[in-house]
Formats: sequence, C-alpha cells, structure tokens
Amino acid sequence: MFRRVSGHGTLERMDDASDLGLFGPGSTTWRVHGEPVLWVAGVRSLFLQALHPRAIAGVVQNSSYKVEPWGRLMRTADYVGTVMFGTTAQARAAGRRIRGVHARMRAVDRHTGQTYRIDEPELLRWVHVTEVESFVSTARRAGLELSDADVDGYYTEQRRAAALVGLDPASVPGTAAEVAAYYRRMRPELSLTREALDTLFFLMAPPLPWHLGLTPARLVYTGLAATAFSLQPGWARRIYGMLGLPTTDLSASVSVRALRLTMRALPDRFLHGPIYRDAMARAAAATV
Repeated sequence: MFRRVSGHGTLERMDDASDLGLFGPGSTTWRVHGEPVLWVAGVRSLFLQALHPRAIAGVVQNSSYKVEPWGRLMRTADYVGTVMFGTTAQARAAGRRIRGVHARMRAVDRHTGQTYRIDEPELLRWVHVTEVESFVSTARRAGLELSDADVDGYYTEQRRAAALVGLDPASVPGTAAEVAAYYRRMRPELSLTREALDTLFFLMAPPLPWHLGLTPARLVYTGLAATAFSLQPGWARRIYGMLGLPTTDLSASVSVRALRLTMRALPDRFLHGPIYRDAMARAAAATV
C-alpha cells in the first residue's frame, strides 16, 4: 500500500511511515538541522566551496545557477532536507539521483586543459565537509547548545550522508579534530580564482524572486549574505582578500545569534517545510 508524500510528488510505502530515516530523533543531526538559521550556513558553505578551483569550475561549467539561482537553492535545500529528515528509502533515492546527475558531468581544468569528472572523491569530499562544517558551526555560533562530543557525533553521523553521494565513509572526517586537520591539508590547494570572485559577487547580490529586488528585501538579503561570509574561518576570508580579525568573528556570531532569536519568534509553519513536518509526525507516532 502506498501514500503520496507531501512536497515530493512521489509515492512511499505505508510501512515506511514508521521509518525515522538515517538519523532519527535521538541524533545530533536532527537537533542541528531543526534550526531554520541554517539557511545562512548554506550560503556560508557556498563561499567556502568556491575557493576550490576545480570544484567551482565544475559548478560554473555545468550549472545554470545564475539563470535560476533560487530554483537551484530550493532543489539543494530539498535534497538536504530529504537526507536529514526523510525516510531511509527517500534518502537513498535522493542519493541515487544525485549520483546519477554527477556521473554525467565533466569539467575542464583551466590551467592544465585536463577533463575531469565532477564526482571525483576529492571534490565530493570538499563539498561534503564544507557543508557539514558550515551547518554545525553556524548552529553552535547561533546559540544551539552543543558539546564537543555532540559536534563529533554530528560529524560521525554525517558520514552516512557522505555515503549517499558515493564517498567511502572512512575517507570522510568524522570528528572536529579531523575536520580541522582536513582544512589544514586543503588550504594550499585553495585560491581566489576568477570563478570564485565572480561567485562571491553573485552570492552577495543575486537577482531576487517575485520582483523583490527594489524592495527592503534586498537590504535584508545583503545583510544575511554578509553575515554568512563573515561566519567563514579567518583563513578563508583572507583568501578572499578580506581581514580575518577576531572582531569579525565576534560580530558575525552576535548577528547570527540575533537572527536565530528572531526566527524562533515566528510561527512554525513559516520555518519548517513538509519534509521536516512529516519526520516529526513519524517520530511522534513512534512514541505512542
């Protein structure tokens, strides 16, 4: 027996209604990703990802993100939400789709002329680590109480998400110390390429949907994007040619904490989508 899944337009077996997915209500993942402020973390991760020359070249050569930035953003958010809160079957199906898309994509290295696959483990690992580190560090700086053990647990849990895109979980950093060591190893390979600088300018001032470009929404978005940029590690801001001062870190933390408090005052229907609400319903039913 099947039912239609809200927000997916797909069918799910009714016996999946008790499936709490890859993580579940006892996980750090559900605590972190229940935070609506992670929209800022998503933009932060894009700034970081752009600093890897081959990663950003792959995006630029295979994506229409400038033509439909908000559509791409919503598809990414839907994928992340499905992996974090969907059933096991939904998460695995989303992983198969993304692997299929990546397997067909190629890019050309501007310096060597070499053609390479978008799904090279090095590139997939960079995207994965920058995403999950952005999520958990932003949530923590926004005021979510997470111990060091919680953060390590989150990174370990997220190896399951890494496996969905085709990575060997053992090759993915599973603790905060391993993430820090990974960043140290990667920093010599990062640089401010033309594509990275172009991405920076675009992310700071993209075209807004619904004719909002000439409204106060522009100022709101610019403030959020500036906060996301400032939440990056100091070394990343310095690659962009900005100052990596501790005062910037403090200001960014204050801003994102204030944003979280503001968002928590909004009705839940404005903060969480159907994937999240379905997961909460399944979790509630499981406790009955």
